[in-house]
Amino acid sequence: MRYLPLNNNDRAAMLDVVGVKSIDGLFEDVPEAARLDSLIDVPLHKTESEVDGHLTALAAKNRAAGAGPFFIGAGAYRHHIPATVDHLIQRSEFLTAYTPYQPEISQGTLQVLFEFQTQVAMLTGMDVANASMYDGSTACGEAVLMACRVKRRKKVFVASGVHPHYTAVCKNTSQYQNIDLRVADCAPNCDAGILNGLDKDTAAIIVQSPNVFGEVIDLAPYAEAAHEVGALLIAVFTEPVALGAIKSPGEMGADIVVGEGQSLGVGLNYGGPYVGLFAVAQKLVRQMPGRVCGETVDANGERGYVLTLSTREQHIRREKATSNICTNSGLCTVAFSIHMSLLGEAGLRTLATLNHEKACQLADALGAIDGVELVTESFFNEFTLRLTKPAKDVVEAMVAKNVLGGLPAARLMDGQDDLLIVCATETNSDADINAFVAALTEALS
Repeated sequence: MRYLPLNNNDRAAMLDVVGVKSIDGLFEDVPEAARLDSLIDVPLHKTESEVDGHLTALAAKNRAAGAGPFFIGAGAYRHHIPATVDHLIQRSEFLTAYTPYQPEISQGTLQVLFEFQTQVAMLTGMDVANASMYDGSTACGEAVLMACRVKRRKKVFVASGVHPHYTAVCKNTSQYQNIDLRVADCAPNCDAGILNGLDKDTAAIIVQSPNVFGEVIDLAPYAEAAHEVGALLIAVFTEPVALGAIKSPGEMGADIVVGEGQSLGVGLNYGGPYVGLFAVAQKLVRQMPGRVCGETVDANGERGYVLTLSTREQHIRREKATSNICTNSGLCTVAFSIHMSLLGEAGLRTLATLNHEKACQLADALGAIDGVELVTESFFNEFTLRLTKPAKDVVEAMVAKNVLGGLPAARLMDGQDDLLIVCATETNSDADINAFVAALTEALS
């Protein structure tokens, strides 16, 4: 019989201290529809071979991005990853290293993190970057908390075009911090009307570029408006390859830059794990969540690496911590850094150019189809179409032709049933584009 250390009296005493009448009261924040009132309807036991067979059958229902023409983006992107990346991250000094509890022992990991920080800072145009976070959305949520902490204000504006998943994480992160999150309606080509609501209580504005519709946004007016009322500009991106072609957020006045690094070195992997990028201006570094690795010399005068800043609750008193995220995406960070090192600045710019050229080629081809309107005014490798039929129905019709032709905007937001978000990268061939054109033409006919 399982040992249960607490009896009913113990539980009653604990509930009394917490201030709820029953254990159910601890789960009030979980929506009723998401709660279980009985065991999940799955077999209680199976043999190992039976489980293996069942999971294999489930996996066979998935389709890999490389199995046919693939044009889905919206926050996760398919790029070619050199075989070198996979080979190097499987080396034991990288693969086995996790959260460095005795960090100076893990010199290989610390050096990679140091180089990673340098790459992210250069990519974003910022002074300093941390040694990664879970993913782009949680990095965005942490940026909201940081801005409110720095400014000692509780109002944050979210501009139109910020990825709805990122906005949802920000809402979840801030709801118990009494933060007033003002979210603009998510629609393409939305003006900067949100700037009219800024006041002296505003801690930050969040703006994404390229945004969820693929639009490249000039961040400078947002930065200027934020700074006029003493607020910060939080710049968000989901496609780091774009920063090889467009002006960096730092150059346009951003104070905090967050984003997703998956595009470089990390495959789609059916949704994760990914790696969050976080960079700030020098004056804000002590309020930045996560870890910072630094370069130093050892007792013999040899170069070495250390953790120079660890402001997480795992390392210091909880009430003094800047974040309670207790890990970093270490292996994904290594993969990102290796891919960036292989590309170099010239390679990244070439990759960015290839992506933009492919997107322009695709946009021209699709825009010539009857029933298709290109609604994105400027873009990098992703853009939005307006169709004469519901986008979800069109996408399903194209699936039957073995073409994954983008993401219906309605999957992310309400009221955008006719919008289709499409992405092209260097992995898309001319044959892929021709197949897309044929499939979309037939689906709209």
